[in-house]
Amino acid sequence: MGKLIIFSAPSGSGKSTLINYLLASGVNMKFSISATSRPPRGTERDGVEYFFLSPGEFRRRIAAGEFLEYQEVYPDRFYGTLKAQVERELAAGDNIVFDVDVVGGCNLKRYYGARALSIFIQPPSVEELRRRLASRGTDSAEMIARRVAKAEYEMTFAALFDRIIVNDDLARAKAEALQVVTGFLNS
Repeated sequence: MGKLIIFSAPSGSGKSTLINYLLASGVNMKFSISATSRPPRGTERDGVEYFFLSPGEFRRRIAAGEFLEYQEVYPDRFYGTLKAQVERELAAGDNIVFDVDVVGGCNLKRYYGARALSIFIQPPSVEELRRRLASRGTDSAEMIARRVAKAEYEMTFAALFDRIIVNDDLARAKAEALQVVTGFLNS
């Protein structure tokens, strides 16, 4: 029976970088494929990058209790984790890593308890987070301000996670994530 590793963090904290590092390091885990109601972009394929559902199908599955966690990010734009998919992978003995928002991370941890390790990636400061978001060059000043305000709210959830990794030095954060995750999977 597999285990679950849940990563949550404010945007710009380095969560995806750390997950990609762990996957490239050969840690025995598979990335969880989320469902979304948005259409595929570019070369995205159903069941590879996401499970693509219509907004109506997403709502039907919510009503049927098929999601472990979900969020309506914008009107008719849903993202979520399908219970049946996770259960199939766990039953096959796969360890699964999740990249989810803080509420989704708390919901997954609550559902799976000790089978799940929840890790919160924290930026060293709000100022550093603002600098990282600005240096990406992908968002307007208004969008950066919204992301920073959301990050301040999300950081209030950190104490609900099993581990907090402060990403103030990427090499150190990678080493800590590797140690924490491999320790959990080998326990």
